[in-house]
Amino acid sequence: MTEMTLADLTRLLRECAGVDEAVDLDGDIIDVPFDELGYDSLALFNTVSRIERDHSVRLPDDLVAEVTTPRWLLGVVNEHLGQPA
Repeated sequence: MTEMTLADLTRLLRECAGVDEAVDLDGDIIDVPFDELGYDSLALFNTVSRIERDHSVRLPDDLVAEVTTPRWLLGVVNEHLGQPA
């Protein structure tokens, strides 16, 4: 994978942490904070761990504590894709 898309991320969020019935992950969520989407730090930790495992990428240890939106997470992930783990 050369770039992770929002569709890729929402699929992983659904698989790793489920989805709040009140949230439409197929809507315009790129800049919606994860907490408003119903995802806490544990959900993000699980998702980031899966990204690292599936794509053989090493992401910053403090990533989960820092990122607040899908756009931010995708930016960091896409920066690291293709780099050695």
